[in-house]
Amino acid sequence: MIEIRDIKKNFGTQQVLKGISATFENGKCNLIIGKSGSGKTVTLKCMVGLFEPDEGSIFYDGRNITEMNFHNRKTIRREIGMLFQGTALFDSLTVEENVRFPLDMFTDQTEEEKRERVNFCLGRVNLPNTNLKFPGELSGGMKKRVGIARAIVMNPKYLFCDEPNSGLDPKTAIVIDDLIREITIEYNITTVVNTHDMNSVMGIGDKVVFLHEGYKYWEGTKQQIMEITDGELFDFIFASDFLKDLRRHAKF
Repeated sequence: MIEIRDIKKNFGTQQVLKGISATFENGKCNLIIGKSGSGKTVTLKCMVGLFEPDEGSIFYDGRNITEMNFHNRKTIRREIGMLFQGTALFDSLTVEENVRFPLDMFTDQTEEEKRERVNFCLGRVNLPNTNLKFPGELSGGMKKRVGIARAIVMNPKYLFCDEPNSGLDPKTAIVIDDLIREITIEYNITTVVNTHDMNSVMGIGDKVVFLHEGYKYWEGTKQQIMEITDGELFDFIFASDFLKDLRRHAKF
């Protein structure tokens, strides 16, 4: 489980996070949602250590990372897998080299051990025999799956996904969502997904945290979302007449 307590973050005179507290449970897909500028990306970056919060604490299974020195933080970072919004693959490296990169950085495994692990992860995301391809030869959905393979190659306890469906068509987005959910359950990972995709919310959102103007406005399940009748969350979720009609007739 990951817990954040009263996280605050300023950039100059602008206060982006205004005291956010939330829990993210293991074995579940925990989604952070909100409008652009609500603070969801900054929250995620604080959680993984890309930003340092000005105030507050972040706990990984009871370990307070905000009080740790660099050496101790490195231990937790080895337990984290990250799927970046743009996949962040190295164009000059093959698929195998991209997926193997964390193993080269953080382990002393043999070449054979690394190759076996890479092949396992590529098979898990349904991309066998793509080892020698380069990112430029892959579709958007395939790149996302390579990104997932790289994110899980270290067998992480925590998986962070930043807008995993960005730039994908609806059908491919569902494939990526299903894969993230399957991996979360299969390996009992604490998964945190930053998204604005309501299909993802209703599809895989075991736990949902809604941010609004730097505050945690709401926290609950996708089933509870369907009971919201007014307020900022209602306006965000049911922004279209289609979704309002869906809410009237669907049961989740």
